[in-house]
Amino acid sequence: MALKPESFTSLPDADRRAVITGIGVVAPGGIGNDAWWKAAKAGKNAIRRITRFDPSQYPAQLAGEVDGFDAADYIDQRMIVQTDHWTHMALAATQLALDDAKFDPEGKDPYSMSVITASGSGGNEFGQKEIENLWGKGPLFVGAYQSIAWFYAATTGQIAIKYGMKGPCGVVCQEGAGGLEALWHSRRNIIRNVDFVISGGTEAPIGPYALTCQLTNGRLSLENEPEAAYRPFDERANGYVMGEGGAIVIVEEAGHAKKRKAPQVYAEILGYGATNDAFHAKRVSDDGSQLERAMKMALERAGVGADDVDAVFADAAGVPEADRAEADAIKKVFGRPVPVTAPKTATGRLYGGGAPLDVAAAVFAMRDGVLPPTINVDKPAEGCDLAFVTKATEAEVGTVLVNARGFGGFNSSLVLRKP
Repeated sequence: MALKPESFTSLPDADRRAVITGIGVVAPGGIGNDAWWKAAKAGKNAIRRITRFDPSQYPAQLAGEVDGFDAADYIDQRMIVQTDHWTHMALAATQLALDDAKFDPEGKDPYSMSVITASGSGGNEFGQKEIENLWGKGPLFVGAYQSIAWFYAATTGQIAIKYGMKGPCGVVCQEGAGGLEALWHSRRNIIRNVDFVISGGTEAPIGPYALTCQLTNGRLSLENEPEAAYRPFDERANGYVMGEGGAIVIVEEAGHAKKRKAPQVYAEILGYGATNDAFHAKRVSDDGSQLERAMKMALERAGVGADDVDAVFADAAGVPEADRAEADAIKKVFGRPVPVTAPKTATGRLYGGGAPLDVAAAVFAMRDGVLPPTINVDKPAEGCDLAFVTKATEAEVGTVLVNARGFGGFNSSLVLRKP
């Protein structure tokens, strides 16, 4: 039996810093960083009527879909037939992120690299096909790959296998909050002497079976017009719209990035807070105290004050009581009109892929000095009187707080700082 590398047995080092050196986006609005960021800054609405299947018999018929994605452009056919659309997008985003970071895992110490991703829904499209085979033809027609393609950890596993990454790997299942939790777990890996982590997440929740499951939460918008559907914080808020895709984020030890002369360091992961409402398994709490607590924990761990934060990327649930709770929490934490934006209004909520996409938007905002807009917030609802960014705005963005909440009462906040 091979011995574990020395890095596995050394003690954690709290002085090791975790920085973001690469981003790969596959999301509604654009494939690739430049295409998606251009659409995000323009506030281009990528929500539309579902095209991946006929949604006519369902009360919710809108989604944020990724246009023009062809898995064959990024992975070989063997992998395509063994994995789900969700994993296809993650593998594509991973390659884009590695290219952005100018890092090739080939020949590197496999135990110094790991993968931590988030997933809220798993391999729905693959499972849909196999369910149809089971009920339409019988169990002999269910493919063997169903046993692994649907599983929440499939994307983490496939990325780790493809790039030979044998450090501590895992998956976080906390719906919308999972993407931030995955990034903080990645920072923990850095402290525990891993040098390079592939993190973030994608989702592919657009399918008949998946939509049926999502409808049971009672939070989906039933509007048929994209402009009327996903309107968080607005007096006409009526639920959220689901979306697919997300972002893969490269988290690297700062010294490692410097030594290999990484082309850019987008941001440092400074602080994180996680709480739970402990309210109800399915209903949304209208009390923002636990989200407030998560934000305060993140700021305290980061060692920054509320006045140091230049912008907040909101969770933006789209459910009136949840929106009021978040708005109340933001006002209590900051006590001033801090700029608040929710670019996900143009893509829909991407579950485990949503928060990593917000992180991508935050680091590009830091890089370019431009905050992307929130769309469809025309008249804020009572109690939701925040300083919303409603058009692309030039600003000095050095420190950002990103909020994310998950089904089941999860709350998370992450603080990022421009290096």
